[in-house]
Amino acid sequence: MPDTPAIEVHHLGKQYATGTVAVDDVSFTIEPGETFAILGPNGAGKSTTVEILEGHRSRTAGEVRVLGHDPARPDRRHNARIGIVLQTSAESPNVTVAEQLRHFATFYPRHRSVEELLDATGLTEQRNVRVSKLSGGQRRRVDVALGIIGRPEVLFLDEPTTGFDPEARRQFWDLLHRVQREGTTILLTTHYLDEAAQLADRAAVIADGKLLDLAPIDEIGGTEARTPRVRWHDDDGTHHDERTTDPTALIRSSTMPMHDLEVIRPSLEDVYLGMVGQR
Repeated sequence: MPDTPAIEVHHLGKQYATGTVAVDDVSFTIEPGETFAILGPNGAGKSTTVEILEGHRSRTAGEVRVLGHDPARPDRRHNARIGIVLQTSAESPNVTVAEQLRHFATFYPRHRSVEELLDATGLTEQRNVRVSKLSGGQRRRVDVALGIIGRPEVLFLDEPTTGFDPEARRQFWDLLHRVQREGTTILLTTHYLDEAAQLADRAAVIADGKLLDLAPIDEIGGTEARTPRVRWHDDDGTHHDERTTDPTALIRSSTMPMHDLEVIRPSLEDVYLGMVGQR
């Protein structure tokens, strides 16, 4: 595996002419082959950060590198090494799925075959259907097919499953697992914490443009935030709320009755909401 990170972000900042600060001193690196999620509420700065890395938006501070290249400098060879799936699809063309894929394949020197893409994205039966006639989930699959058509080394996914039903999301995850196995580096933004837990190796939590935490998925929020809580009332109505790594031992050690006993093991969602809610 190369020593150089696939993506490097150092003290990134973005401030608009209105004075609004969208990204404030954000830093992280992503290793080759890693899937990295950026989590945060609407307006947190997630999409702005990704758009800067894609080369679609300028930055006002800091340094960024994608595959060793500054995305602020247009370069066709660099663009051929990355794939992008935007938040929303462009207007659907009046062509079939296969025609759309064949057209885009001509843009890349080492593109995947149309048949491989149709099979990988579950669109074989829709190959001769016009893109404008597809369902929302099927159209999103076309977006992903176009994102991976050039065998990208880095794939950007900005809120890729917004509006999907549960079954469509699961099928989409299966597709991304296949892309992951090929060694593609993936940068994902999502509102779905189960999606991040399913797909990502590490995650960054951003709110108000600031980086709140950066860690492996199962370590987000730190040890204390993930420590189970035991809650109960004693005989005189006093409320108790204690954190412990061994709830069973705490309960067994009690010499008094424990009324309305609850053992709460924080989920990723609990930890995330605790962090973001403090903002």
